[in-house]
Amino acid sequence: MTIFLFAAGLVFLIAGAEALVNGASRLAAGFGISPLVIGLTVVAFGTSSPELAVSIKAALSGQASIAVGNVVGSNIFNVLFILGLSALIGPLVVSQQLVRFDVPLMIALSFIVLVFSMDGRFSRTEGLMLVVGLAIYVCFLIFQSRQESIEVKDEYAKEFGNEGRANDNWLKNIFFILGGLFLLVLGSRWLVDGAVFFAQYMGVSELVTGLTIVAAGTSLPEVVTSVIAAIRGERDIAVGNVVGSNLFNLMGVLGVASIVAPTGIELSAAVVGFDIPVMIVVAFACLPIFFTGGVISRPEGALLLGYYVVYTLYLILAAAHHDALPRFSAAMLYFVIPLTVVTLIVVSVREMRRRKKSAPE
Repeated sequence: MTIFLFAAGLVFLIAGAEALVNGASRLAAGFGISPLVIGLTVVAFGTSSPELAVSIKAALSGQASIAVGNVVGSNIFNVLFILGLSALIGPLVVSQQLVRFDVPLMIALSFIVLVFSMDGRFSRTEGLMLVVGLAIYVCFLIFQSRQESIEVKDEYAKEFGNEGRANDNWLKNIFFILGGLFLLVLGSRWLVDGAVFFAQYMGVSELVTGLTIVAAGTSLPEVVTSVIAAIRGERDIAVGNVVGSNLFNLMGVLGVASIVAPTGIELSAAVVGFDIPVMIVVAFACLPIFFTGGVISRPEGALLLGYYVVYTLYLILAAAHHDALPRFSAAMLYFVIPLTVVTLIVVSVREMRRRKKSAPE
């Protein structure tokens, strides 16, 4: 019965996110809200709404490890698994705005989260600061949207329909929004309860469950969005969707969960000493990969996907206290990671030299 509720909760989360995105996007377009703001706020909120619902439910229920593991695990999953898989389908286009602003912002926020975690908890004040940061980010997007080109607006108009049609169907859109929220609340309750049961049954911590099963499950909307975009050739959308979702997870999901938790969110030594630093390293890795040629190539996608497999394997070995863990950790620390870092540095230097030579004098 628990397995059924867990699976049903996951289905409800995905269906609820889809309904919320469709209803909110068309309603916003009907009221003349900028397409850029819709894409980077409403859609980012919609694809991250499962993470938000699950983290709030976990924080209110006292399962803080699931709440934190869900956010950190989702951000790692989004970059390594989703971008890796999407790049294997076809090389992904990376816009210059992502390289110059959004990815550095994601790295900075990851560091801020690490600083906040140093005392072993996320307080309500720190959560409020993250939410305020999200509000500032949205205001920046609204300001930026005023500079949108006519071509961009026309492209989004085809996606969301004209204003009159959206206004005519405003009741239908509100129904989608309310229905999506209901499914999210119900689905998050079943998913969290099922995750707690699995953690107890398998003898692993709630943190590991949140970092793996729950994180992958709540990131399915991002998986579907990015993979479909890659298949259709809309490969810039796949990258923007992941980065935007990660920003919302750090500011919105973690911030709101910290605020609603009765005494803030308590953190384990494992998440502060290992998982959050891994999230920072993954965010940092985006810069040289995104920078080289303005695309994420298939080999780079395979590298990202391979690292997610390695990260998950490490969590499993650590949870099982397997004898192979020390050798596995040593191989990663002294061979695989240094080799990857050197390779990324060499590729980045070559790219900078190429751009310098091709630049007009």
